[in-house]
Amino acid sequence: MPKSNPPHSQLFTVRVWQEKLSEEVVEIRFQVRHILTGETRIFRDGEQVLRYLLAKLEAVEDLDEPIY
Repeated sequence: MPKSNPPHSQLFTVRVWQEKLSEEVVEIRFQVRHILTGETRIFRDGEQVLRYLLAKLEAVEDLDEPIY
């Protein structure tokens, strides 16, 4: 029976806060930190956060060896 590789995972911290731009306008901000590398990104849109996280997972899947 062929041996399958376990799914790769990554660890991130996600910080979420509200930023008041004016009395009427409040926007959500996201800070994502990749624990393994320390890379930190700030986003203004939740969809961008999701695309970033998915891209990081896909990059790991493309590697021949697991990252631990």
